[in-house]
Amino acid sequence: MKISRRHLASVSTLILIACLGIAGCAQTSTPSAAEAPSASATPDEPIELTVSVAASVQDAMKEVQAAYQETAPNVTIVYNFGSSGSLAQQIAQGAPVDAYLSAAPKWMDDLAAQGEIVEGSRKDLLLNSLVLIAPKAASGVTGFADLATDKVSKIAIGEPASVPAGEYAKESLTALNLFEAVQPKLVLGKDVRQVLAYVETGDVDAGLVYATDARISDQVRGVTNAPAETYSPIVYPVAALKGEDAEAAQAFINFLSTDEAIAIFEEYGFTVAE
Repeated sequence: MKISRRHLASVSTLILIACLGIAGCAQTSTPSAAEAPSASATPDEPIELTVSVAASVQDAMKEVQAAYQETAPNVTIVYNFGSSGSLAQQIAQGAPVDAYLSAAPKWMDDLAAQGEIVEGSRKDLLLNSLVLIAPKAASGVTGFADLATDKVSKIAIGEPASVPAGEYAKESLTALNLFEAVQPKLVLGKDVRQVLAYVETGDVDAGLVYATDARISDQVRGVTNAPAETYSPIVYPVAALKGEDAEAAQAFINFLSTDEAIAIFEEYGFTVAE
């Protein structure tokens, strides 16, 4: 069979194009040392961290968030505020959370026992204290002894089963031999900020909150501090939770111990744990 010159030329052209394509692909897949990316380079990809935080720290943590944004502009912090117990239960049930700041060690202990937190990431961050408060315009309550009298008909505390502030309040009232007497008067809040709101609006005659909560409101007055020996130390532990963004969560936790973050916490009345 005869092959025309035109046919031969077409075949030769196709072979040449194929060879050039193969050479080009080989050159693209093996860049020179000068063009190859550095092995140590890390992608500056946006990361969103979900951080569950005890309600009593929300104001300080919002300010911390703004400060961290300047340090790590590629990291977006999304907060979930609530009672420490409720937040811990959400995490245990599979809620996608990267870091957790609790107002009591108990709930962090539970998550650690369930294998939820990153080993070595937990640290005690803050300390607080317990205060008896009353509406600013009310002058009837002058101390804990008044809670058991006719001067007081309603007292707000957090739900002891899930709100650390409520658990501390119950401990203090029990140690002062007042809990049984005042139990019928108790109005239970879903978190410490709800307790504060009940007192601010005058829906109750008194309440037990953290000193930091009493400090931020101009609608309540601090009656007296609960004796420190009547309740467990109020310690706020923080930890990273297991997940793909655990390293970024740890970086955020590390920032919470910087001078910049500590200054914010102290501005809101917290004491930094040693």
